[in-house]
Amino acid sequence: MNFDGLSVDQAPPISAPFRFFITAPLFAILAGILIFFSDAGILSSRYATETIVITHAITIGFFSFVMFGALVQMLPVLAGVKIFKVELVSKSAHALMVLGTLSMIFGLWFDLSKLILIASIFLGIGFLVIIISMLFAFKSVVNITASIRAMITSLVFALLITLMGMHLLASYGIGKFSDLHLLFANVHSVWAIFGFAGVLIIGVAFHVLPMFYVAPRFKRFCKQRVVWFIVSGLLLWLILNIYIDSYSAVAKIWIALFFWAFSTTVYLKLNARRRKVSDVTIWYWRSAAIFMTLGTFSWAFNDFFDEKYIVVVSLLIGGGFIFSIMMGMLYKIVPFLVWFHLNAKGYMSIPTMNDMINKKLSAIQFILFIISLIGFIISFFIPAVLPIFAILFTLSMIILEYNIIVPVLIYAKIIKTKPDFDMSMYV
Repeated sequence: MNFDGLSVDQAPPISAPFRFFITAPLFAILAGILIFFSDAGILSSRYATETIVITHAITIGFFSFVMFGALVQMLPVLAGVKIFKVELVSKSAHALMVLGTLSMIFGLWFDLSKLILIASIFLGIGFLVIIISMLFAFKSVVNITASIRAMITSLVFALLITLMGMHLLASYGIGKFSDLHLLFANVHSVWAIFGFAGVLIIGVAFHVLPMFYVAPRFKRFCKQRVVWFIVSGLLLWLILNIYIDSYSAVAKIWIALFFWAFSTTVYLKLNARRRKVSDVTIWYWRSAAIFMTLGTFSWAFNDFFDEKYIVVVSLLIGGGFIFSIMMGMLYKIVPFLVWFHLNAKGYMSIPTMNDMINKKLSAIQFILFIISLIGFIISFFIPAVLPIFAILFTLSMIILEYNIIVPVLIYAKIIKTKPDFDMSMYV
């Protein structure tokens, strides 16, 4: 691995990111259970309450928890900045996000207006606390790299979609919807997928692929221009949506083009990596590149089918791309953090990162996830098979949770013993 450019002395306590990582798969498990008890016909509509609940159990419950957990760790290490009172921020934001997500899921599922309003408040405050804390931390950055620029951009989108989300959720709570509700919902979802998650993944990839996989570095043009091209596409898409909706596909194709370019670049760089050993994380990155290519162009051309296949598009992009990247990164980041923090405390007799997660079990988890994802797409056309793939998805997420907990338990066990070296003399 290549640790160039890392400010390892700035790393936050291991509990800060881990509380997010451990929680994330639990919401994915809950989503799988909800899918099992749902009607496939109802889930084919993006505006059905059940679809909204399950979508947000995954996007907020899994995606957001993984992304913010990663950012809590990466901001000090990659950007060299400290989040003010990071332990307090991560604890309070995590608690509010957990309570808010659960309130939203059960409030919408059982049509409990008070619980929905509580969810709007809790989620809004939780997201704003961690987003604003992170954006404020960037004020002290001296060297703004491509990864840092992408992180800042993604957090700005996160701030905007949080405010939109609070408004949309509150509308469900009071039972009153403005004339712009559908537009807000559309912008909220597109900016969340491409502006927040997509841009963040691109920014992280600039640093993570060379670091973990010893892959060739991204070209200067890619690092300096791709994010801005995507942002310009998202802004153009918004303007066309408001004023000339019939031409919004032009902006979609523009956005799809640059995500396709990024996905293709990732695939090629993984093939050209110097460390040729393959593992499940490589599988996830490669499958993500393929699904993103299929998903973005399907999204762009879905307008010509009156958005009939928008749920399939969401599965390709959200499940195939974002979900795959998140799980691939969890398998890398969690063992790395355990090794890194124990090593920093003077422990030498610790398992290697490769030994902390069972390879066969992670391979099974990957296979179950890919089968369930393809199965969900098939279920759009053959609804009767949905429960089968819901079970496979849930099993996949249970295995993922187990695989994350094992390294955490290794850390908890070793930290109770005496270190090989007393590192206090170097502080």
